[in-house]
Amino acid sequence: QVQLVESGGGLVQAGGSLRLSCAASGIIFSLNDMGWYRQAPGKQRQLVALITSGVYITYADSVKGRFTISRDNAKNTVDLQMNSLKPEDTAVYYCNSQRVVAGIPRNYWGQGTQVTVSS
Repeated sequence: QVQLVESGGGLVQAGGSLRLSCAASGIIFSLNDMGWYRQAPGKQRQLVALITSGVYITYADSVKGRFTISRDNAKNTVDLQMNSLKPEDTAVYYCNSQRVVAGIPRNYWGQGTQVTVSS
């Protein structure tokens, strides 16, 4: 079974920090690209940060300089450190895992964790 379990969400004041964690199982973690996505009410799910199996990192423009994604292949975890949080960051944050095998992408998603930033 493939499982992605997020943790670390919560309520924080603007300017504060949160650290999200995602624990993966059932995949060859080191071969998978890992990412964090978020979805606010009425909006589409969007990429927040991506870290590939080769540790190439991409951030959404809106979080550059504030968020940091990291992975620990020994622990099968990917984290998202979020600093200087803004009310606009309020959303459900989802952990994602992707691996392309023989040209076929395989995607897995966690259940999500709520992040609420108050003003």
